[in-house]
Amino acid sequence: MTSHLTTSHARSAATAKRGPLSMGRRVRLLRGVALAAFVAVAGDLFVLQVRQHSHWEALSVAQVREDLTTTALRAGIYDRYGQILAVSRPTSLVIADDIQIDHPVTEAQAMAPIVKVPVAKLIKLLSQHHNGYVIVNNALDLASGRQLASMAFPGIVVQNSSVRTYPNGPVATSLIGGTNAAGSGSAGLEYEYQSLLAGQSGITRAYVSASGVNLPSSVSRVIRPAKPGVGLELTLDSSLQFVTERALARQLLATQAITGVAVVMDVKTGEILADASLVNTKTKAGVLGPVPAWGQSIGVPGIEQTINNLTFTQAYEPGSVFKVVTFSAALQAGVVTPNTVITVPNGAMVGGRYFHDAENHGTEHLTVTQVLAQSSNIGTYLIGRRVGEAGLLAQVERLGFGQVTPVNYPGETAGLLVNAANWYGSDAAALPIGQVDAVPPIQVLDAYNTIANGGVYVAPKLVRGYVYANGTMKATPASATHQVLSSSVDETMKRMLEQVVLEGTGTNAIIPGYAVAGKTGTASIPYPGKDLLLTGAYNATFVGFAPAEAPVLSMVVVLERPLTTIFGGSAAAPVFQQVMSYALHHYDIPSNGTIVHPLKGSASFGSDVT
Repeated sequence: MTSHLTTSHARSAATAKRGPLSMGRRVRLLRGVALAAFVAVAGDLFVLQVRQHSHWEALSVAQVREDLTTTALRAGIYDRYGQILAVSRPTSLVIADDIQIDHPVTEAQAMAPIVKVPVAKLIKLLSQHHNGYVIVNNALDLASGRQLASMAFPGIVVQNSSVRTYPNGPVATSLIGGTNAAGSGSAGLEYEYQSLLAGQSGITRAYVSASGVNLPSSVSRVIRPAKPGVGLELTLDSSLQFVTERALARQLLATQAITGVAVVMDVKTGEILADASLVNTKTKAGVLGPVPAWGQSIGVPGIEQTINNLTFTQAYEPGSVFKVVTFSAALQAGVVTPNTVITVPNGAMVGGRYFHDAENHGTEHLTVTQVLAQSSNIGTYLIGRRVGEAGLLAQVERLGFGQVTPVNYPGETAGLLVNAANWYGSDAAALPIGQVDAVPPIQVLDAYNTIANGGVYVAPKLVRGYVYANGTMKATPASATHQVLSSSVDETMKRMLEQVVLEGTGTNAIIPGYAVAGKTGTASIPYPGKDLLLTGAYNATFVGFAPAEAPVLSMVVVLERPLTTIFGGSAAAPVFQQVMSYALHHYDIPSNGTIVHPLKGSASFGSDVT
């Protein structure tokens, strides 16, 4: 028992002795842990604040920093004399963050006079969307924009913007085109030259909240300035363009035609001085479908600008105006002269198809000049037979048919031509009279302009130069040219085309005091998807130039499906006469002083139907 007590006492004493040592260790351990934690935190802070400072600073700044794209001011489009056709006006864009607006009624009442928006509409804009981004006015004038920005309305942001305007209204819209809601070109030259006109956008760095509002005391900084666009100086003459559109529009209305094209060209340079492309919305389009229009009258009831410029984009069977291919090829090959007599029956079977002249007649004996003046289909076929398939196809190409022009207008068509690979026997008669090849009006004008220009083809042109922000203008290169006809053949063609106007189907193109050369065409229209023709539907064309002895201006007029009169000589030629008369005086082209009247025995307008 003694030994038991001694053992217990010893154990207690040992325990008592170890107690204070254990507590001290605990304290030291806690201190060590705390020190280690402090060191770890300090190390982390050192890494964060010293070694990784730039990284975390960049992440922090990135949460509020935003690089905003600033759109460059779109460059203008001008006519050949510097008249503004299209221009962008600087404006203020007013945006509302409706989530931040607590008192839309009060704010709307205060803002309405400045932002030019009715109070009721503004209240709705500021209170009903709840999406944080509401456009209040995208075309506010700059002075009002600056006033609004200075008043610091909660949730209202004012940014720089612009609006595209056309000072001459709808004049030349079918050629110039337009822009979409984003300010980018959507049609016409606005679309074709989008990257040039738009310039290069810039970058502005701003500091904004999550809702897109600029942070207080923050300063925006331009990182890359916007580069203004480059403008276009066109070959158009605004005055002549207006006259051309009005004359064409009145004839569309009078004849109840569906569409009309009228183009005036400078003979020597190929510059297009006027290009009208109009649609009559009052006449039913029929099976060929409606023609897209801009939806704004040009000032003549129901007549609007087409969205697609038909001068370049619409191919049609030209009919008798295509006979220039046959006659020029025959003269160039030396197989006929103007006085060669052709025995012309009323009709002929060719390749399984029966072809005939527009008006019934017995066998006639006509000179080559008379065949052209009277627009005899059978006479033309017989002349074309002397040229042969290869000669005809080669002349089609030499005159520029079937090839996209250097203008490269949006949607421009090269046309649809027959060639040696898909030649049918009936084409020997159909091609010479303009039935199987479909071409755009610009190619018809180019061919006749070649004759006006001494047998030299000159490519059409729409842009005279590029206008830079500093006001300087860089001229575009002259149009490419190539010789098509010898000078002697060309002079012969001019004289023959004069006879078309004097005693043939083109007498309505006579201009007092000036000699005019040209050709009419009245072409049947194929039924879409069927091997037959649309009943009573024709394309009426007149193409020519003046003064015939020293040509300065050439012009083509095409009316699609006129109703009150269908012939090229009665529907299209009067537009040529009106516009060309104005143009000759407008440009001070000297008159030869003679008063010309149709010669006796002139051919009827209906003799050119193909």
